[in-house]
Amino acid sequence: MSEQTELPTFPMERGKCPFDPPPQYGELREKEPVSQATLRNGSTAWLVTSHEHVRQILADPRVSSDRQLPGCPRLIPVPPAMMNPSSRPLVAMDPPEHTEHRRMVTAEFTVKRVQGMRPRIQEIVDEHIDKMLAGDGPADLVDALARPVPSLVICELLGVPYERHHDFHRISEVIVHGDSTPPMVGAAIMELRAFLGELVASKEEAPGEDLLSRLVVRYQETGEYDRERVISTAQILLNAGHETTTSMIGLGTLALLEHPEQLALLQNDPSLIPGAVDELLRYLSIADMATFRTATEDIEIAGTVIPAGEGLIALGAAANRDSSVFPDADTLDVRRHPRQHVAFGYGIHQCLGQNLARLELEIVFTTLLRKAPGLKLAAPLESLRFRSDGLLYGIYSLPVTW
Repeated sequence: MSEQTELPTFPMERGKCPFDPPPQYGELREKEPVSQATLRNGSTAWLVTSHEHVRQILADPRVSSDRQLPGCPRLIPVPPAMMNPSSRPLVAMDPPEHTEHRRMVTAEFTVKRVQGMRPRIQEIVDEHIDKMLAGDGPADLVDALARPVPSLVICELLGVPYERHHDFHRISEVIVHGDSTPPMVGAAIMELRAFLGELVASKEEAPGEDLLSRLVVRYQETGEYDRERVISTAQILLNAGHETTTSMIGLGTLALLEHPEQLALLQNDPSLIPGAVDELLRYLSIADMATFRTATEDIEIAGTVIPAGEGLIALGAAANRDSSVFPDADTLDVRRHPRQHVAFGYGIHQCLGQNLARLELEIVFTTLLRKAPGLKLAAPLESLRFRSDGLLYGIYSLPVTW
């Protein structure tokens, strides 16, 4: 791109369809798959948009996830207290540090371990759907189902008292909301860490059967126990474990309601639902902007050199709409099996909790379609408000009836 050409701004505005990424993504992917854009803070970053190049850059050891690097394209502010190395979450670490600390929690999210949670997750989903359907309707599916189910699941998994889940939701909203100021984000993060610090201290004194207790014990056994490190891991698991799944339940339900032929396929053949979960993940790509990195060396990709020290953002929504990999990519097709999508990222930082997310979504959609076959929107689509100003895309409320 020539110096005289004005750079596009990022994030970009979505189009009329709430399920589609910004239309510029497709244009960039076809004409300039590696290009620069201006961020909200006035800095610049490189956007990577094709499926091939997104996976290539996320697997390249010459890119860093360290958010303290000067060129890091931070889309949300990082409070000074988070600059302490012990306070950095897994997503902001590089090897070998990342390898060491990720190993501590990997066993908690294997397919076998997660499948063992199926009966309890089913109980939670049944309880909330039954409670919603017991009313006269309409109901807000976000408040009734999409928000409480993931919150309760991750709180039980970590050993967090569920009565505090309202606090976690409030704090998470501040952290991921695009309009939050740096002081607001900093205060929210420190409030969350203060509570988690008390919780971790209680696990040190009396470990239970929960993930957080097991994590404390594992770190203590290394002889290099650091409470701040455990707090950071708990923080990222808690935030990522409910905000993302909440958004997927709300948006996924809406997408199915707005594609009745696809909804009918799932109702007629529930065995399609596990594959449909991955198709919805691909189609919606709610964590589009979460994969931001910094080049540590000059990197040539698609004929363009990203200089060392400059930031880049691998746009998952653009990659997941790449028709060279997903034929007719702009169409929702629940019979598609798009396991090569990058909705969970790619490479060493690929989402730890993806097995849990898939299971929760499978159980929610299977149960909802079975118990509420007549589910439909209770408000015009154009009246719905979508959260498009932060790191995660989502919907604020989803009025439904049945």
